[in-house]
Amino acid sequence: MDAVTLSTLLAAAAMAGWVDAVVGGGGLLLLPALLVAAPGLPVATALGTNKLAAIFGTATAAATYARRTTLDWRVAGPAAGLAVLSAGVGAALAGAVPAAAYRPVVLVVLVSVAVFVLLRPRMGVVAVPARRTAVRVAAVIAVAGVGIALYDGLIGPGTGTFLVLAFTALVGADFVHGSAMAKVVNAGTNLGALVVFGVTGHVWWLLGAGMAVCNIAGAVVGARMALRRGSGFVRVVLLVVVVALVAKLGYDQWVAR
Repeated sequence: MDAVTLSTLLAAAAMAGWVDAVVGGGGLLLLPALLVAAPGLPVATALGTNKLAAIFGTATAAATYARRTTLDWRVAGPAAGLAVLSAGVGAALAGAVPAAAYRPVVLVVLVSVAVFVLLRPRMGVVAVPARRTAVRVAAVIAVAGVGIALYDGLIGPGTGTFLVLAFTALVGADFVHGSAMAKVVNAGTNLGALVVFGVTGHVWWLLGAGMAVCNIAGAVVGARMALRRGSGFVRVVLLVVVVALVAKLGYDQWVAR
């Protein structure tokens, strides 16, 4: 791999760490960068190498949030535990089902998310503790720890965004605290998927380690920026990432065929 390509991948890893730390969706940057840099690279290997970089970034972001804000471990802890197993199952199935089969569903969900956030401008800006009932807590643990984690192992991009929205919509967290819990669960999904990809030989360890260093740097900057600027800033980044995801998936679905 030449120096220009390697530098591009390292820069993409740093930017992906920043995006993941703020609102999730860093895979939108890093996965295409890997696939472009290495034509013919199996999707599973791109996913596995991305997980190696991402797990260090998400863990660093989670630690940064934990030091500077209050994390609800009663929600994030069980969801993260389930996420390790669910993402591992998803990773084991990666490649068995073509990504094209998922794109239409994910596109519909993302467009719905964008419309929902736009029509509810106060959602996530201020916490709504009344929503944190036992039933809703159980629901968000299942959605985050099973449904979204399974998707992360299978496909990946947008997982952090889905997690943030799950915590804000279901249990009334504001965007900053929702993002903090999302990082804990996302670290779990990355761990579960990485173990499976590593065992099956789908990780470029040396390249992934270099990208991990840059991912950590981006994650530290992103988490601190989100904490400093607050939920309004996270909401704007969320909408930008969702629009970018819709554009990328739409292009893959209808243009790049």
